[in-house]
Amino acid sequence: MKNTLFDFISKYITLTDDEKNVLLSLDLFHSVKKGTILLKEGQKSKESYFVLKGCIRSYYILDGEEKTTAFYTEMEALTPPCVINKMPSDYYVSCVEDSILTVSNSDMEVEVNSKFPKFEIMCRMLSEELLAKQRIDFDEFKTSSPEQRYLNLLHKRPDLIQRVPQHQLASYLGIKPQSLSRLRARITEKDKS
Repeated sequence: MKNTLFDFISKYITLTDDEKNVLLSLDLFHSVKKGTILLKEGQKSKESYFVLKGCIRSYYILDGEEKTTAFYTEMEALTPPCVINKMPSDYYVSCVEDSILTVSNSDMEVEVNSKFPKFEIMCRMLSEELLAKQRIDFDEFKTSSPEQRYLNLLHKRPDLIQRVPQHQLASYLGIKPQSLSRLRARITEKDKS
């Protein structure tokens, strides 16, 4: 797993052996079981997550119903807003699958960034990429129909269709599970004709 992480980092910055050893000494790697809740609504946290293997999701509970806002899979990072604004979390983060994550906290990041300024450069580049992606995803979501959202998901993240329970997928698309079933059936019919 450490090589997976180092390969990812090497897209942004070059690490010396000393820097790799510092990262390895931080006890970043965590195996987390499916169903584990990493963050609860109302909880304060300093932890950020990077998915090496598996899938985690963020969601709200509104009127007793889960509303999924995002899925994070291999090579994707999540820094919950509560880490930055130091307020209690508005939502939950949990594991959809057994996952291997790197878990870092804001204190650790400050220390590493002060010793190795290039990490701060990498974090800024990652943040900018993530922000741009989220903006595009949000705009697409707001301007598309449920069918377009599903087709976009099939096109951009087909793995989620197999990996994520249907009720979570439906919630993510902003529809009810029954509507997702009908939508899938309609698309399958179109493909046959």
